[in-house]
Amino acid sequence: MGQTTRYGQRSAARSWRWVLPTAMLCLMGSDLAFTQGRGGGAGATGPAAKNPVEGNASSIENGGRIFLSRCTGCHGRDGRGFVGPDLTGLWANGATDAQLFQIVQRGVPGTEMPPFDIRSQDIEIWETLAYLKSISSPAAASEPAVGDAANGERIFRATCSGCHVVGGQGGELGPNLSRIGSGRSRATLKDKIRGTSKVIRDGYEPVTVVTKDGQRIRGVKKNEDDWSIQIMDTRARLRGFQKETLTEVTAEKQSIMPAYGPAQISDHDLDDLLRYLGTLRANR
Repeated sequence: MGQTTRYGQRSAARSWRWVLPTAMLCLMGSDLAFTQGRGGGAGATGPAAKNPVEGNASSIENGGRIFLSRCTGCHGRDGRGFVGPDLTGLWANGATDAQLFQIVQRGVPGTEMPPFDIRSQDIEIWETLAYLKSISSPAAASEPAVGDAANGERIFRATCSGCHVVGGQGGELGPNLSRIGSGRSRATLKDKIRGTSKVIRDGYEPVTVVTKDGQRIRGVKKNEDDWSIQIMDTRARLRGFQKETLTEVTAEKQSIMPAYGPAQISDHDLDDLLRYLGTLRANR
């Protein structure tokens, strides 16, 4: 059971309001930072560049603080992925210090990865990378791609497409997975499908509302303010409620997505499904 808020009678004179989304502001800020660019450090980011503070204890400590404050919202406190991808296998999978510096500095246009704060110094990027490398290891390399992608696609269409869009087709109760292979490791996807991951993506937080006539409606929260809440229910219907018409709003801890154990998806079929999901990339 999650956190429950109970509501009494509210004044009917209060107007119906929706929370204005902040995504546009974030995108505008990212675009501005990307177009302005950054000076300094250019000579240290060429193809042969190595992190000048790799292994330095104080730099790793400072990089950890930077990662905690700026990166964990997308990549998790342990760097193993949340909204953004798992970062702990980057070097094991062939990335270079120079390549990663450029990605962190500039961001990845067209994705959720913004450029680094233009007010920051290049050394802060190197310190962040030094910290990230300190929590990475050769064993963090991605699991090998095994399985039959064609069969995996059939499993996806039969089991997952009711809630997830791929290539413009599917349901909208869960996140769009059209580029999921670019942003999630095989291990992260396996944990999510098997139900061993407790991570719930922003914008898909499960919630149950109870109306004054006793109806219990479960779904994912889309917007909320002091007077109203908007959810997508389990039938993928977008519904809005004034809180004065509700007796409870409960923020659930269990994801709307069911756990698929071996009885629902065998290990063999899971390999096929993961192989298919791995093909869903930004250039597809």
